[in-house]
Amino acid sequence: MQQGVLLDAQALVSASALAGSLAAALPFLPPAQRHAVDSFKGDWTALVSEFFRSVPERTAGGSPTVPDQASERVPMETGRLQNIAERAADLQSMLLEDWAGEVAGSTYLEEKLRIPRSTLHRWQRRGEVVALRKGGRKHVFPLAQFVDGRPVLGISDVLSAIANPRLAWFWLTRPAPELSGRVPIEMLRDDMVADVVRAAGTVC
Repeated sequence: MQQGVLLDAQALVSASALAGSLAAALPFLPPAQRHAVDSFKGDWTALVSEFFRSVPERTAGGSPTVPDQASERVPMETGRLQNIAERAADLQSMLLEDWAGEVAGSTYLEEKLRIPRSTLHRWQRRGEVVALRKGGRKHVFPLAQFVDGRPVLGISDVLSAIANPRLAWFWLTRPAPELSGRVPIEMLRDDMVADVVRAAGTVC
């Protein structure tokens, strides 16, 4: 619309699917590739047009295509869940600032949210709060999980289902197909705990 182009319904669906795929792929690119994307000053429209011109050739050459039958959806989802679990190692090596959102240490939480360090550490020991390791032994805490100075209900259940804290937080902060594209942490903040916990149990 900003470019003065009116897209039909199918074009909008295709554009949305492509945008979602790009958003899912970008966080897992190696740093050098991400830097190349960020620093690219060329014509993105021409680059994308060139890609689309190659699609018929790729399809004709036997490249994988997107299944168009409803019966294929279950294997695709199963593969996706396995893929998420396999990405735990990738998340371990990525910079928190690139994917986790706003995080803070215990000093900030004590001063700004009035959460005593002893309380925070007790929550951490009990698995009631997401704590992400940063550096050597230091942990930071994603701020989106707190409401009124406490972790939202359901965090402990999600951590029970997804033991890796980085993987758990990554899942909590992305649109989940298991929840019709809704973001789990936003649902927890809206007290939709049962739906999120049920979906978390299918991830790993």
